[in-house]
Amino acid sequence: MYFLNEEERLYLNKSLIPQSREMYIDQDLRGWNWQRPPLEPVYDIKLGVFEVANNYCPTDRDLYLRRVLNIETVPNQQMIEGSILHDTLKLFITETKKELYSTEIDEIGDSDLSDLTPELMKTVIPDNKNNIIEEKAKKLWDFEKQRVIFRVQEVLSRQPYIGIDALLYQVLPVVVEHKLNGSFLGLSPYLSTDALNFSEPMVVDIKFGKKRKFHRLSVTGYALVMEAIYSFPVNLGFVVYPKFKNKRILLERDIFIIGDELRQKFIENRDEKMRMIYQEDDPGKADECYSSCPYYEECR
Repeated sequence: MYFLNEEERLYLNKSLIPQSREMYIDQDLRGWNWQRPPLEPVYDIKLGVFEVANNYCPTDRDLYLRRVLNIETVPNQQMIEGSILHDTLKLFITETKKELYSTEIDEIGDSDLSDLTPELMKTVIPDNKNNIIEEKAKKLWDFEKQRVIFRVQEVLSRQPYIGIDALLYQVLPVVVEHKLNGSFLGLSPYLSTDALNFSEPMVVDIKFGKKRKFHRLSVTGYALVMEAIYSFPVNLGFVVYPKFKNKRILLERDIFIIGDELRQKFIENRDEKMRMIYQEDDPGKADECYSSCPYYEECR
C-alpha cells in the first residue's frame, strides 16, 4: 500500500514536494501554534480525528448520539471488514520487519517472509468465520509480500554493502500505528496513524471503501498533531484506496498538499462539533441517510 509507482514518485518529487516547499502556509494554521487561536481549543472536549473529519452523516447526528446521548452501537459489516484489513496490513508490516531483522543480510531470500498462517489469521480474525474477509486478508497479505520481496531484491542488487537497518528503511519506510497525543489541539491523546517518509514527512491513511472528499481532513488532522508535537512542517499526505477485483488488487492514491484550506476546514469542523457536544445541541435527522449507518435504527 505504501509503495509509489514510478509515475507517482516522479509526480511527488518533481511537482508536489517543490510546490509544498514554495507554498506559503499561514503560520496561525501550523500545528506548533496550538497555544493561540484559531488552533487553541475553545472547549475542554477531546475528539478523535475521525470524529472531526467524518461527514458520512450530513448533519453529524451520529456524533451527537454517540457523545451526547452516549448511545453505543454495533459496527456494520463495512466497519468490521475495514478494521480487519487494517489489522492485517499492520501485522504484515510488523512481522516482516521482525523476520528481516532476525535474518543475516546475505541470507535474505524470497522464502524469508512468512505467509498469513492460521495462527496469525486468528490475531486479526478471532472467530475465523467470515470466509470472504479471510480471503481478502490473505490476498492483501500476499500482495504486500510480493511487493516487499521485489523491493528487497531491488535494493540489495544496487547496494552490496547495505546493512539490515538501512535496508528496512528503504524497503518499508513506514511506522504503522504511529502513536500521537492530540491533546494540544483538543483531540484524543491516543491517536494512531501511519507516518511515512519517502523524502520528507508524510501522513498516510488507507480507506477500504468509497472515495470521499472529507478523507483528506483525517490526514490533515494527523499532520497538525505531528506539527504540534514535533515542531516540523508536515505538508504532504496521501490516501490509498485498495479495491478487490476478482484475483487482483487495484490501488488508487490521492496525493496532495496539506494547505491552508484543508487546515482551516479541519479546525472549523473541530470547533463546530465541540460546540454541538458542549451545548448538547441536537442537529436533527438528515434528509437522506446512508443505509449502512450503524445509528440508523436509533436515529429513526
